[in-house]
Amino acid sequence: MNLTRRSFHGAAGGLLLTGCASIRLDTRAAAIAELGSTGKLRAAINLGNPILASREPSGEPQGVSVDLAREAARRLGLPIELVPFNSAGNVVEAVKARQVDLAFVAIDPVRAADTDYTAPYVVIEGAYLVRNESPLQRNEEVDRAGTRIVVGRGSAYDLYLTREIKSATLVRIPTSPEVTNQFIAQKLEVAAGVRQQLEADAMRLNGSGGAGLRMLPGRFMVIEQAMGVPKGRLAAQAWLSSYIEEMKASGFVAAALQRHGIEGASVAPPRAHS
Repeated sequence: MNLTRRSFHGAAGGLLLTGCASIRLDTRAAAIAELGSTGKLRAAINLGNPILASREPSGEPQGVSVDLAREAARRLGLPIELVPFNSAGNVVEAVKARQVDLAFVAIDPVRAADTDYTAPYVVIEGAYLVRNESPLQRNEEVDRAGTRIVVGRGSAYDLYLTREIKSATLVRIPTSPEVTNQFIAQKLEVAAGVRQQLEADAMRLNGSGGAGLRMLPGRFMVIEQAMGVPKGRLAAQAWLSSYIEEMKASGFVAAALQRHGIEGASVAPPRAHS
């Protein structure tokens, strides 16, 4: 009797394992169909965010998002096409138009109308840059009448500040990497963007004997960077969600950040399960 019961449970367990494996295979197959509908995986790479990507001396894109895109393509058995963009706004438009199959963008409720996300893989900070002589000392002081904040159009900072700013004025320019240059050229009061980009700009301009710039302490927002797919590609979202959790847990994301010399960004925590 015990032998029969053990045999039954063993067989049932085997069926369950086989079923789980079949589900994983089915999910992967469906993800391949959605992500590789053109015969390749078209991955949008935002060169406007130095945390995510930059160019090698050869001109080829590099960075944590590039590494994640290439590894995803390898696992899916698809050839990779890296599609570079200079701003997050342009990436979002490409996702909306289904000109790319996946993208690396900040999670934002406005973008969710056209994009389905994974959980975040890295968390970065949005910060403010001002001149040394500015009376502004804290992030909370920025939102006042007469203060003009320059920001990259369509960036996570633009979307967030559009919702949050009540009295200051937003000045939108085409790409985030040009924020500091336009801040100086237009004699604006505040520049908003990725902390690392603004710190690098301040160091460059202060070192050249010019601008006299400083960061406001702390951050005005936390930005969760995730992988996204065009709305409705649920199999692709499901497969990429499992993939990104594995990449975080295995140390892949942390190693990529270290390999590319990225400081100030941290690996996002594991996805909370309900």
